[in-house]
Amino acid sequence: MKIQPARGTRDIYGADLSAFLFVENTARAFAKRYGFGEIQTPIFEATEVFARGVGETSDIVSKEMYTFTDRGGESFTLRPEGTAGVVRAFISEGMEQNAPVKLFYAGPMFRYERPQKGRYRQLHQVGVEVLGAAVPQTDVEVLCLAWDFLSALGLKDYIRLELNTLGDAESRADYRKALVAYFEQFKDKLSEDSLNRLEKNPLRILDSKDEGDKKIVENAPAMTDFLNEESRIFFETVKEGLTAMEIPFIVNPRLVRGLDYYRHTVFEFITDSLGAQGTVLGGGRYDGLVEELGGAKTPGIGFGAGIDRLSLLLREAGKQPAEPRPIAVIPVGEDTLLPIMQAAHTLRQNGFIVDMAYSGNMGKRMKKANKINACAAVIMGSDEFAKGVVTVRDLDSGDQSEVALADLSAFMQKFKEFQK
Repeated sequence: MKIQPARGTRDIYGADLSAFLFVENTARAFAKRYGFGEIQTPIFEATEVFARGVGETSDIVSKEMYTFTDRGGESFTLRPEGTAGVVRAFISEGMEQNAPVKLFYAGPMFRYERPQKGRYRQLHQVGVEVLGAAVPQTDVEVLCLAWDFLSALGLKDYIRLELNTLGDAESRADYRKALVAYFEQFKDKLSEDSLNRLEKNPLRILDSKDEGDKKIVENAPAMTDFLNEESRIFFETVKEGLTAMEIPFIVNPRLVRGLDYYRHTVFEFITDSLGAQGTVLGGGRYDGLVEELGGAKTPGIGFGAGIDRLSLLLREAGKQPAEPRPIAVIPVGEDTLLPIMQAAHTLRQNGFIVDMAYSGNMGKRMKKANKINACAAVIMGSDEFAKGVVTVRDLDSGDQSEVALADLSAFMQKFKEFQK
C-alpha cells in the first residue's frame, strides 16, 4: 500500500512553496507597513470559541469543523478560520486596555469540505484584525491594505472588489423581518439548508449555492432599502474613502459573507480565473463579536485571504515568482573536497545561496548544477588547489574566469541578482 497525504491535504515544496511564501511574506510586509503587529494563536481552541464566534448557522460550524473530545472530556476544534481565535486572545490576554489593537496572523486552518481546485481541508490563510476602532475610516484603511497587498502580488488586473453593508443592529433587525416575510412565501420551494436558516439567520439564504434558492433570492428585498440614517452615512463614508484612494469597487447588494458575526461593511476580492472558487480575500466589520465571546463591547473589522488560492492565481496569471538560482560548487578529486567546502562556507557567510553535490564525477555534478538551474559553478581541481584559485563558470554565457580564493566573494557579487 502506497502511503498518500490525507484527502484534502498536500505537501508544498519547490515552485509551489516559493509562491506560497511570496504570498505570506508580502502580506506580512504590508501589514507591518500599516502598523499591524503579528500574533500566533493555537491551532485548536475550545469548541465554543468557534460555535459562538463564527455562528451556529454558518456552514463552517454546522458542517465543516474538525471537533474532538480530549482525554479529559473537553470538546476542542481545529481552527476553521482566524478571527474568532484572535478575538479570544484579545480578551484572554487583556489587550482591551490597549485598544485599538491591530493584529496580523498567518497559518493553517481546517475545514471538512469537498476538496477541489484551490480548496483544501487543511488550508492556509493570512489575515488582519483591528479591534477597538468604530469609525468608517478604519474600514477604508483595511481595504487599502488588502488592495496594496494584492497589487504587490501583481494581481490587481485579475481581481475586483465587491462591497456591501449589513447595517447596524437596528437596520439588520428590520431587514431580517422583511426577509422572513418574503421567504415565508416560498417555504415549499426553499432548500433544506435555507429552511433551517429561515428562522435562525435568514440573511444566510442570500448566500445559498442552491440553484432553486438563487432564483428566489433574485427578487428578495435589498439591505440598502432598510438602512437607518446612521448606517447609510457609515456606508457612504466608506465608499467615499475608497473613491478618494482610487480603489475601484462594485456594490453587490446580495453580498452577506458566510459568517454570522458581520455588521456594516462586508467585502470580497473576487477573480474569474479560478472557476467556482472566485473569492481570494474577504472580510468585514464584526461589531458585537467580542461581546459574544465574553468581552466588553468592542468594534472590530478584518479580513482573511487564502494563501493556497492566491498562490494558484499567481500561477494562472503567469505571475509565479522566480526561484532563486544557487551557485554550484564542484570539487574535482578527493583532495579538493575540504577546500571547496571551505569556499562554499565563506560564500554562504557572505549571503550567497550555494549548493554542493556530494558525489559523482565532474559530468554528473554539472548535470546536477543545470538541473537546479544554478547561475554559476565554482570548480576546483588539483591544479586550482595548488595555485589557491578556483574556476568560475557562468552557466548562462559559458564564460570562465580563474579567481583567487581570497577574491571569490567579491567576484561573485555579479551573480547576486539571480539569488533574490
